[in-house]
Amino acid sequence: MNKNLTAAQSDYAYFLPATSGFYSTYIGKQRYSNYVDPSRIPASFGPMGIEAMNYLNPNAAFYFDHCLYSAGHANLDLTKPDPSEDMFRNRDRSTSWVLGDSGGFQIGKGVWEGEWNDPNGAVVAQRMSEAVSKGVELVPQLHPTGHPKTDKNGNPKYNKIDHVKLYQAKLDAAQKKRGQVLAWMDALMDYGMVLDIPAWVGRSPVGAKNSGVGDYDQAVAATKYNNEYFIKHRTGACKFLNVLQGENHKQANDWYHQMKDFCDPTKYDKPFNGWAMGGQNMCDVDLVLRRLVALKFDGLLEKGHQDWMHFLGTSKLEWALLLTDIQRAIRKYHNENFTISFDCASPFLATANGQIYVQTEIEDRQKWLYRMLPSLDNKKYAKDTRLFQEVVVQDKHFESFTTSPLMDGVEVKDICIYGPGDLNKIGKEGKTSWDSFTYAIMMGHNVWLHLNSVQEANRQYDSGLCPAMLVDEKFERVYFKDVVDAIFSATDQETALAIIDGFDKFWQAIPGTRGAIGKKTVNASGKFSEFFVEDNEDTVQSDDEPEWGDDEESKLNQLELQVKK
Repeated sequence: MNKNLTAAQSDYAYFLPATSGFYSTYIGKQRYSNYVDPSRIPASFGPMGIEAMNYLNPNAAFYFDHCLYSAGHANLDLTKPDPSEDMFRNRDRSTSWVLGDSGGFQIGKGVWEGEWNDPNGAVVAQRMSEAVSKGVELVPQLHPTGHPKTDKNGNPKYNKIDHVKLYQAKLDAAQKKRGQVLAWMDALMDYGMVLDIPAWVGRSPVGAKNSGVGDYDQAVAATKYNNEYFIKHRTGACKFLNVLQGENHKQANDWYHQMKDFCDPTKYDKPFNGWAMGGQNMCDVDLVLRRLVALKFDGLLEKGHQDWMHFLGTSKLEWALLLTDIQRAIRKYHNENFTISFDCASPFLATANGQIYVQTEIEDRQKWLYRMLPSLDNKKYAKDTRLFQEVVVQDKHFESFTTSPLMDGVEVKDICIYGPGDLNKIGKEGKTSWDSFTYAIMMGHNVWLHLNSVQEANRQYDSGLCPAMLVDEKFERVYFKDVVDAIFSATDQETALAIIDGFDKFWQAIPGTRGAIGKKTVNASGKFSEFFVEDNEDTVQSDDEPEWGDDEESKLNQLELQVKK
């Protein structure tokens, strides 16, 4: 097994582990103290201890030099030391490369509260005018029962609300976060995504309320303001990707035309340096190809100017292959430096959900996937010194198990820590045999297997194997890579688009990252409900690849809160 995954990367599209703050905290804090008792660390980790888990370190159990880290998980205050952030604050930038996610998801979910609309726009002007008209208001204080509170003399109690002050505080909160994200990116990241406001924020009741952004048009205007701010104030230390959003073809096309100038060196002195594909742009092959053709013929995919494109939240193994095909075609015919990356948090979310990667399934003309199953969690193994990889097969927990450089020498007692009657850190006997560090070990294993699976899938694809998704054999054998090659070899836009049009049934048969196939993958409607709500035979959801939702996100967030304290 090749422990140097950086050396094995070849010319494949880059998978970037969306590194969890829970995971990085262990690496960072252990550098400053025995955050984890040395006796708790598996002996197989050797003298590096927990640093063996740091895949950005060339001397770790395995090495991969690229990853993603989100501002939404980070401590953005760079004026104060924070050991939990040390994996990124004090990394060797000559042997590592990190893409920063801006945290726009946190705005969409309402976590980063503030007034995120364009401060100079009509929405803010109207709301400030309303605040001025309300002025200072006295509002009765109420008991939980709804009855007014009174003082000892029976007089009603009031709260004084200064509406202008309150609204200004919301504007200031957004502005502070905007500046912090930019400063954090410039200081620590190699590339970063601009602070976009997702197109879907208006559909999130909490997001719309806490951000002030109530619809698509407001999201566009707010993102344009953020883009202008980043261009004006960036130092140049970090290269930035222009984020493309939109929940369907109509919105995605509109968003592109409104945002494309931010990457144009003829329009800005400090333009952005590439593209990030969000919303429908990241999960719809038809739209992806049309967008790239537009970029090529708009002169916005040029060597030395727009060399990088990132796809947000893409986990399907077949998409790793098709993105490699696209990257190779663009390098061959247009920009030799063009690089595609994609990320997902599946290795971390799976662990938060109690799952571990057990193997990769690659078979010609079949679905290719990562197999995840509930991990071993049994108190009877708390003193068992057998290797984890042996126990799970010998005791028939799994039919087979693909180990990793991190898990190779791990004993089952290093995973199942607590035995019957053992008390956990809060002095109680829990239901699980795991402690928090168990999660970290399994996360490291899952990262390895995900990375190695992506690379192995590319190797097998290059050897002649092909997943069912990327070949059409209904009438004649048509390979995705050949169609993509033809598209980007075209010398005019009309020919390229005609080729895309001619294979619309092929694109419809390729599931997007949301698990949809058929007409819904190329829906050009302006109505979100027409894309997602309707249930018919043209839509399927994968049953063997988890679609992580809010529950898993919440579990991971809770884990992060535990170790960040």
